[in-house]
Amino acid sequence: MAGQEEQQLATVLSNGNVPASNERRDERILNGFSAMLLGVRQWWPYYAMMAPGLLFFFIWHYVPIWEAKMAFENVRIIPPNIWVGLKNFQVLFSSPIFHQVLLNTLIISGMKILFVFPIPIMVSLLLNEVRNGKLRGVIQSAIYLPHFLSWVVIAGVFIALLSPTDGAVNEIGQAMGFQPVSYMTNTGTIRWVLVISEIWRSAGWDSLLYLAAIFAIDPQLYEAAEMDGANRWQKIWHVTIPGIVPTIATLFILNMGLFLSADLNQIVNMQNDVNASTIDIIDTYVYRMGLSTGEYALATAAGLFKAVIGMILVITSHLVSKRLTGKGVW
Repeated sequence: MAGQEEQQLATVLSNGNVPASNERRDERILNGFSAMLLGVRQWWPYYAMMAPGLLFFFIWHYVPIWEAKMAFENVRIIPPNIWVGLKNFQVLFSSPIFHQVLLNTLIISGMKILFVFPIPIMVSLLLNEVRNGKLRGVIQSAIYLPHFLSWVVIAGVFIALLSPTDGAVNEIGQAMGFQPVSYMTNTGTIRWVLVISEIWRSAGWDSLLYLAAIFAIDPQLYEAAEMDGANRWQKIWHVTIPGIVPTIATLFILNMGLFLSADLNQIVNMQNDVNASTIDIIDTYVYRMGLSTGEYALATAAGLFKAVIGMILVITSHLVSKRLTGKGVW
């Protein structure tokens, strides 16, 4: 009986069933690895250019994911940390300071979505209507330039322009009979300063994506609209805007993911002791708690809260966009 089983096993092995399967699997793995090496060898300059960006995202966006567990711990100087569950979130949400910070973030981010997000769309539509190529190039260069300035420089420019003593804005206002206003320390105007400075810095650069989408629209659609008697405004409304709706939807969804960010660099450079209560946002709160007072657990809890809300907003806005326009991020 044992001899017959051994003979059957020998027959199976001699037919090559099991080894062939293993050989094919090993061959597929080897071919896939060889193809990957060939691709890397062929496109290595592009991978080399991508490496710094990938390294940046890995260090600053993926490595910290593991340390997000500090939001549920009592952080000690000498490890291990003590697991406390949701205690840090309870302390965070019961803090009046965090309530004010969250309110400031919602107001500033809401103002930017309402007043900053549509401006690049309008700029791209206007630039598309400029038929003189040289003139359009000059305008584009002028409105793109602020994007390459740091917020330190931009804050200095606005502080000088809005100075209540010798600022150009107040001098013009005084010439028209108005009293000078300290815009940078006035809690009623500082948020509008943030909005206007953001528009000045980003409107031109952000319009590039919309311009690229406009240039990708089939020219035959404009010709057909013109044959139907459409004027310029009608062609914009019925051809150009529908053609860039997917781009608008995608960028809006991505902006919703950053809704609770409100631009830390801008706030830090515009903030002072007088207006801090009005423009103190979650990111500045995290910065202050984490680096100034050493409350790493509370800072991590606030950052994790912001990240979760951002993810929820991205998914929600994607689903709403898919329902309304049929377009989304995925």
